[in-house]
Amino acid sequence: MTQTVQQQPTSVVFDTFFGHQKTAALKAAIELDLFTAIAEGYDTAPRLAERCRAAERGVRILADGMTVIGLLTKKDQTYQLTQESAMLLDARSPAYMGKAADFLVSPDLMRAYDHMTEAVRRGGTTLNDGGTIAPEHPAWIAFATSMRAFAALPAQAAARHLSPLPGGARVLDIAASHGEYGMSILRSNPQARVVAVDWANVLKLTRQFVAEAGLADRWEALPGSAFDVDLGTGYDAALVPNFVHHFEPERIVAFYRRLHAALNPGGRVALLEFVPNEDRVSPPIPASFSMTMLATTAQGDAYTEKQHQAMLAEAGFNRVEVHPIPPTPQTLILASRP
Repeated sequence: MTQTVQQQPTSVVFDTFFGHQKTAALKAAIELDLFTAIAEGYDTAPRLAERCRAAERGVRILADGMTVIGLLTKKDQTYQLTQESAMLLDARSPAYMGKAADFLVSPDLMRAYDHMTEAVRRGGTTLNDGGTIAPEHPAWIAFATSMRAFAALPAQAAARHLSPLPGGARVLDIAASHGEYGMSILRSNPQARVVAVDWANVLKLTRQFVAEAGLADRWEALPGSAFDVDLGTGYDAALVPNFVHHFEPERIVAFYRRLHAALNPGGRVALLEFVPNEDRVSPPIPASFSMTMLATTAQGDAYTEKQHQAMLAEAGFNRVEVHPIPPTPQTLILASRP
């Protein structure tokens, strides 16, 4: 008599316990070029083992694991990419996100979760250096080199909503990082100039990327802390991508007041943020981002739309607009200086 193993319902508890295994397995699949190999036609375990230069047993177990997760399909010992993995994990795709692993699961970032209980008790990171907001933290080098693909759609959306800018417009790019936001502005506005603010070690990379794009003649670096460096005045717009969530509301309002003073009347600020609903438990990715801030910063958070509006209003901004940017989990928030 043949015994049939019944499919068991997914246990949220056990699935979460094994979450670290999924992260490690996906990182390994990216490092071995598993998804690109399957896209190229190496679609069985023996062929993948040859292409990935790995043991057949190891590749078979890894590919089966990616199938269980939902990033591959399997039929008659043959693997195929899903629509999502074809778009985001095939290295030949223009939307390839594999490089993001260099930042998202980097040792510098992952060690912040090693003492989560204590982080909850104290209400902020347990890292002695203050987490990722420490001056010239090495995590931001990894961010600048690995998150450019993630920024492409939001950067284009920000440029589209801010354009057209006045001829010869000056744009402040806060936490410029890889420079994608500033470069989108320069491409959309041929007479605009961008002043980029970030740590000096990061701006060395930004300068390289901007030069490679042929835009260096309209770009300049302003190294230092966005809270302390002299921003100057006369800007027509300010880009603030993925920055304010690292800080507490009082400090954010103080920063917004600096932006308000730097902008011309009628100038606009464009924020890119993870914005949860007012219930703070949906949608899943923006809502979960608060946990990231708990582990990696002293007082950062994912703020709701109402919280963003209140902080902007307190600093003197008005005409707040909110634009989700599907399929990304990010939201564009625009506000104006009266």
